[in-house]
Amino acid sequence: LRTHHHHHHQSARNQTTKMRVKMSAFSAFTLAATSSRTFGFISTSTSIKKSLIRQSRSSSFPPQSNRLVALFSSTTTKEESATSNEAPVDASSNGDTDDEALTNLKTPFLKTMRDRGFLFQCTGLADLDKLMMEESISAYLGFDATADSLHVGSLLQIMILRHLQKSGHRPIVLIGGGTSKVGDPTGKDESRKLLTDEIIQQNTEGISKVFSKFLVFEGDEEGDDVKQKAIMVNNDDWLSSLKYLDFLRDYGTLFTINRMMSFESVKQRLEREAPFSFLEFNYMILQAYDFLELYRRHKARLQLGGSDQWGNIVSGTELGRRCEGVQLFGLTAPLITTSDGKKMGKTAGGAMWLNADKLSEYDYWQFWRNTADADVVRFLKLFTELPMEEIEELAKLEGADINKAKIILADEVTALLHGKDSLPPIHETIKTMFSGGATSTESLPRIFVTPEEVEGDGVKYLELFFKLGLASSKKDARRLITGGGARANDEKITDQNAVLVKAAFGDKNEITLRAGKKRAGVVELS
Repeated sequence: LRTHHHHHHQSARNQTTKMRVKMSAFSAFTLAATSSRTFGFISTSTSIKKSLIRQSRSSSFPPQSNRLVALFSSTTTKEESATSNEAPVDASSNGDTDDEALTNLKTPFLKTMRDRGFLFQCTGLADLDKLMMEESISAYLGFDATADSLHVGSLLQIMILRHLQKSGHRPIVLIGGGTSKVGDPTGKDESRKLLTDEIIQQNTEGISKVFSKFLVFEGDEEGDDVKQKAIMVNNDDWLSSLKYLDFLRDYGTLFTINRMMSFESVKQRLEREAPFSFLEFNYMILQAYDFLELYRRHKARLQLGGSDQWGNIVSGTELGRRCEGVQLFGLTAPLITTSDGKKMGKTAGGAMWLNADKLSEYDYWQFWRNTADADVVRFLKLFTELPMEEIEELAKLEGADINKAKIILADEVTALLHGKDSLPPIHETIKTMFSGGATSTESLPRIFVTPEEVEGDGVKYLELFFKLGLASSKKDARRLITGGGARANDEKITDQNAVLVKAAFGDKNEITLRAGKKRAGVVELS
């Protein structure tokens, strides 16, 4: 095992491969966890991602420079393939090339994924296309309960489920009440903070609210015309009842360290300074077991997710083949960043939450209205349901006219989440705010203060700007004031230590605070 610490020439590697002993995942886990400084497990294979991803050259759908599609048949998912240097098989079992499989898609769902930019990687693409043509399938997507609201970063995945249902297939929303007790290590520099059962339950209730805005669920009074209604399940229902020794005996031999170490997400985590705990290493196995369990309970044939989940998803398809002899499928979407390279859903002012009690409809609309010119068309495809023909027309806009497309983007995305009724108050607020007239504050974020709080010494504006989400911190609020961008009603705030007192309300019961020209919030006297 010590020889695996070093890179060898191909001939030496082949000799070493013959002597490699395949270890059960769990017995090796224990060894790796207790002796990680003594033993090194380094796969001789190249990255699955590197060996399988090809830049699509098809001209039948919109080109995207950052779009790679990895497509391979289920015949390549044997554990031995993780340590071999064989070339990947084509996209389907009938010999079609990757380009042919992409070009010849027939199912509305997969064509939508391709044409609107959702498709990044897929196992057995041609086989999946054939299956979805023959029957309505169930597909699931998991959301861990690590916060009490999802943010814009999860919106892409929710839109995939919406397209799936509109195409006649059944979405399964999997809430990770069980896996949240472990924590997904993917893309993290250090271990996640462990959450209590009470916090996980609160978070589960918080994130569950948003899905009814996009999907029609079983039991909903509306949506009689929907062919397949969605269901929501929680993996805590089966994971928390597992008996450790029984689970080891039944499934431990079906995972190998060799295979798991080949996944890019594991390699990246091991390269970081923070320890990669035995607890987190189990996450991949639990996610794979989720797929098997959802197939057994609900006949789920397809798992959806972000491209960073590729290794975990492939593990699930392999487990299904070994345990049930069934071909399961995985499809991932690209991780969305803005044109300047920033992660989607995060701003200087904090996360763009989907729950209205954490982010106002106005601020949500403004987030999309402030989209960079280079991102508008891409976001129209991903986050709205505008026809592609209409988006192509909007793509022709140039200069200041691009702002028209941004307003359409903001309107469409906000209406999907908060309903069309949320738009008139937002438009009225925007109109009066920039025209200098009496401002409608109905759609602005709002906090409340009591008469007792604003009597005497009052409340510092620093705290109010922070509580309204107009500043990411009190330090950020100080910078806002010193930079001249903070106002109470129309009066500039110049003193960092300035306070709001009861007399400032006059004969009204609210004051509007402004951060720059486009952001505002209301302090109401309760």
